[in-house]
Amino acid sequence: MVAVRPRDRRRTDIPENSDSTLPQGVASVLAVLPSSAVVLDRDDRVLRASSAARAFGLVKGDHLMAAELLALARQVRRDGEIRESEFEVAGHKFGMEATTFAVRVAPLGSHGQVLVLAEDQTERRRVEAVRRDFVANVSHELKTPVGALSLLAETIQDAAEDPVAVTRFAGRMQHEAARLTYLVQDLITLSRIQGGEPIPTPGCVPVDEVVHEAIDRCNTKAAAKEIVLVAGGTEGLRVWGDDELLVTALRNLIDNAVAYSPESTRVVVSARPAGEVVEVSVSDQGIGIPESSLERIFERFFRVDAARSRATGGTGLGLAIVKHVAVAHGGEVAVWSKEGSGSTFTLRLPAFGGTAIAVPSTTSIPLEAAK
Repeated sequence: MVAVRPRDRRRTDIPENSDSTLPQGVASVLAVLPSSAVVLDRDDRVLRASSAARAFGLVKGDHLMAAELLALARQVRRDGEIRESEFEVAGHKFGMEATTFAVRVAPLGSHGQVLVLAEDQTERRRVEAVRRDFVANVSHELKTPVGALSLLAETIQDAAEDPVAVTRFAGRMQHEAARLTYLVQDLITLSRIQGGEPIPTPGCVPVDEVVHEAIDRCNTKAAAKEIVLVAGGTEGLRVWGDDELLVTALRNLIDNAVAYSPESTRVVVSARPAGEVVEVSVSDQGIGIPESSLERIFERFFRVDAARSRATGGTGLGLAIVKHVAVAHGGEVAVWSKEGSGSTFTLRLPAFGGTAIAVPSTTSIPLEAAK
């Protein structure tokens, strides 16, 4: 393994390291290649190396540092055959991600020179791993309600003569069907916003209306646990964006707060100006989040407590949707939490007009405790 310096992926200027000459036109071609490029002479000395190759630690001085590449270059020099391979170099600091390269080695001219091209594949590998995990997680999450619906349908068929049992199992089927619907809706929303596409029709969005609409959609769930939803903070604030996406993000935060809070507590939704942004916070008196999990809670399907999350009916996509909605609006989401003391999630969104100021409106809704 070879220690590497921080990545400089795209620079491909090829500084000259010796007076040795290259075949005509080769230097010009190397200068425009996106890959890390190294040219070796017949004695394995580096004639030319791109700045990317040096930044990755593949080259130091006039030496190629990767033993695997040297061995490959010597084989190519002996038989003239082009070879391809993959290898990794370790990060230069503890915990730093290793870099994966796809390598192509070819003879260059008739004087024993060899060209080494190394393409960084780390990001592609990471994306492929995320995609595989996502597909596996979606399959697992869909399998649970679909399997439950199938089993309940068979049970109802067997209990056709028992109206009480039929009613009970039909209720369970409705619950599983609703869970399946929520999952599909969340997948559609996530697919819509994570593609990096701009918001179709952004406009001025009154924060008061977003807060009250999100609270209204969560009232039934909160009332079932005797949790009071309270709206507070500064009235008349406005942000730039899509009102439905913002309601969806805030509703997910409130739903989470309700799901992980004890009965007969309060969830407070508040807005305040903060320079060029508007901060909308959701605070609860719930169980809190372990510090070790704070960095992962916005990952798709990540659950601090998988058993408890499924018991609350969550899809595992809510916080991922919140993060992507915030990013799509040019903002961010932050979290503070302490186990046993509750959590506060804060959406920071660009203010409409560039400065967060309250605008009096005759149609604004007064902020008060939700009934």
